[in-house]
Amino acid sequence: MLRSEINDGILRGSAFIASFGFMLPPFAHWSPEKMQSESGNIQGILDGALGWDITDYGENDFARLGLFLFTVRNGRLADLQAGRGFCYAEKIMISRRDQISPMHRHILKTEDIINRGGAKLAIEMFASDPDGQIDPDAPVTVATDGILRTLKAGEVLLLEPGESVTLEPGNWHAFWGDGGDVLIGEVSTVNDDHTDNIFRDPIGRFPEIEEDCEPVHLLVGDYPKRLG
Repeated sequence: MLRSEINDGILRGSAFIASFGFMLPPFAHWSPEKMQSESGNIQGILDGALGWDITDYGENDFARLGLFLFTVRNGRLADLQAGRGFCYAEKIMISRRDQISPMHRHILKTEDIINRGGAKLAIEMFASDPDGQIDPDAPVTVATDGILRTLKAGEVLLLEPGESVTLEPGNWHAFWGDGGDVLIGEVSTVNDDHTDNIFRDPIGRFPEIEEDCEPVHLLVGDYPKRLG
């Protein structure tokens, strides 16, 4: 992705989020220089990979295959393994109309995916076979706001604004905005985007960035190189 494309996506995404009354934390608006000047005080941001995250999954076709995310909070894997402490995470995301977040599952993470506003959220789902691969025949049972629903393999669940679904490890899912752009909330156990995403197709989780201009705000993928 071009850095200019990412900058534009952040500005448009920030405005879209604000239009629903969702307020991001103050550091969301820090410049790269401000992040660098505060580097001694933001270990929690760095450890949790909090902040802006825009991806085209390495396919260089963001309008077709992509996702806009901001990680608001993220716990510690050691606490999750111990069964106590900071075991949860929260994201706010945007799926544009017909923009697919590709088929994947998680190894550890259980997540509530919530339609926070805008269009309908479409989620295509499959169950896992004993080897963790997609089972093309098995039905999928999920809870939508605490109500169990059983879907056929590959059936698309449509969530209206305010509705949510709980996805367990092993639930294969892809999602997109149906009929328009949608604001999505995610509340989950600890999130690790480096090791806990299993994609059906051989794609990358993070974009390769062409630096055609300076960043307006840093992405979480920029932290290791620019902040150490």
